[in-house]
Amino acid sequence: MPDDKLTNMKIEQLVAKINETYEGDTGINLIDASNLPVHTRIARVLELMMEVLFPGYTGNRKVTKSNISFIIGDVLCQLAAELQNQIECACKYRCRLEGNEHCHCSDVAQQITMEVLTEIPKIRQILKSDVASAYSGDPAAQSYEEIVISYPCITAISVYRVAHELYLRNVPLIPRLMCEYAHSKTGIDIHPGATIGRSFFIDHGTGVVIGETTVIGENVKLYQGTTLGALSFPKDERGMVIKGGKRHPTIEDNVTIYAEATLLGDITIGHDSVVGGNVWLTDSVPPNTTVSIPNPELVYKQRKVKQDTD
Repeated sequence: MPDDKLTNMKIEQLVAKINETYEGDTGINLIDASNLPVHTRIARVLELMMEVLFPGYTGNRKVTKSNISFIIGDVLCQLAAELQNQIECACKYRCRLEGNEHCHCSDVAQQITMEVLTEIPKIRQILKSDVASAYSGDPAAQSYEEIVISYPCITAISVYRVAHELYLRNVPLIPRLMCEYAHSKTGIDIHPGATIGRSFFIDHGTGVVIGETTVIGENVKLYQGTTLGALSFPKDERGMVIKGGKRHPTIEDNVTIYAEATLLGDITIGHDSVVGGNVWLTDSVPPNTTVSIPNPELVYKQRKVKQDTD
């Protein structure tokens, strides 16, 4: 049996050493400050939002024509309360950083919550086009229901479209938390600041990265492993990365980008173009252009078959 007194003494010494690391550090501590938005609460917000965006698909409630108004009203009330609470936490976090002691975070959170909820009809119309694009663009798709319930791109795109509305309203932390939640679930990394048009489809999806200042037009299709990223970042005189500015690609309408293509920097891929698999691009491409790399030189060697000596 361990000596309780010895164990307690070691714990006290360890606590004292850990406390020393908290002194003067505001980067990874949140002490004597308002709480940050909480991952589990953000996940709950997204769960409620999905019930409104895709009623009946979550399986949480049986939805019928006679009860849908009641159910959506009930979900919206819960959603409004949860989202407002988390936005208020995020707002208080920003005010603390700015030294603003006279903020009106509760009022701001209420206003933004209602604005975002008011966008739900528009978001649903866009998501309809995204699902239709997946159905028409994937010969393996058997139904819209299959796409909504099983395709990771629909989860990632839906979360992005909600998070983007919060991003546009300058809500700190929450948009990124939402998209990183979807990223962890789907392997698709979409920054909430990206601008993405209607009828967007990501086939398979794993490993897709879409950066903050990316602009994507309508009817664009990406395959797995596509990166819409930035080149090396410029630094200021102190050696710090300069933030902001357009640093990711613009993809115009009706473009298809195949698997593992990497597009970097503030370049433009013209409308109705095709970028082949494994292409590395740092220059703009004019409209109606196909970009590909030469077929690799393949080497075939005939295997020797061992003869049975028995």
